[in-house]
Amino acid sequence: MMPNFDFSVILTLLLSLMMNMNFCVNCGHKTTEKIPLGDQKVRKVCTTCGYIHYINPKVICGALVLWEDKVLLCRRAIEPRYGLWTLPAGYMELFETMEQGAARETREEAEAEVDIEQLYCMYNIPRIGQIYVLFKSQLIDGKFGAGEETIEARLFDEDEIPWSELAFPSVEHTLRHYFEDRKTNNFPMHLETLGTRLDHTG
Repeated sequence: MMPNFDFSVILTLLLSLMMNMNFCVNCGHKTTEKIPLGDQKVRKVCTTCGYIHYINPKVICGALVLWEDKVLLCRRAIEPRYGLWTLPAGYMELFETMEQGAARETREEAEAEVDIEQLYCMYNIPRIGQIYVLFKSQLIDGKFGAGEETIEARLFDEDEIPWSELAFPSVEHTLRHYFEDRKTNNFPMHLETLGTRLDHTG
């Protein structure tokens, strides 16, 4: 098994590099720090073309995939959290909706098609600039597999969930919400702020 690297250091360095961008991505000339007209924050602004370098949060889309009272989990074949279990999820792409992103990531990681039912959990993770969105979904035809980023995919009953081997806090929170909500068959949307540790990515 590959070593379980601490990616918090890498994430911190990447954010630092982005915030200290000295050259314009638009024209290559030097940038300076200033507050653009109509703004309230200091930004990196190109001294030549005036391009403003905004740094915005990344959106991660995923799915809580259900089949006959079981939950589909994927065992990660990539870092971070190699070898641990997660819900299929990943960074949203340009020109797609959050629902499309969740379905695509499920297809890529679990080789599964899903019927997306509702927005179920949303997590703010401000310390690393991420927004994590999970949709309650039904597996179509019970078919799934393991994509390139997945060692294996499995359906788990509640009493089989590998709680100590879950990859991310958002996965644990979502599963606990689901099993609690299932008792009343009422599935409200959950909004929380996570990120006390710099260890979270899709």
